[in-house]
Amino acid sequence: MANLSPFCTCKNLDCPLHPTKHEKGCAPCISKNLRLQEMPNCFFNQVDGAERWQGDSFQDFAELVLDHEKK
Repeated sequence: MANLSPFCTCKNLDCPLHPTKHEKGCAPCISKNLRLQEMPNCFFNQVDGAERWQGDSFQDFAELVLDHEKK
């Protein structure tokens, strides 16, 4: 896991874009998410209850954050 950024919280080790799979850090993941207009897993992992998120869209992330703030 030498390529893992110190702030990375991604647990999807099967993903080919995970920093442990190459020497490019988080750039390939961020690039993919920007292209698809999605949020990276590491953003979801910063919200309590993230284990139940339904998708990776901006909308999904916003709903998770708003739901968390209601509690």
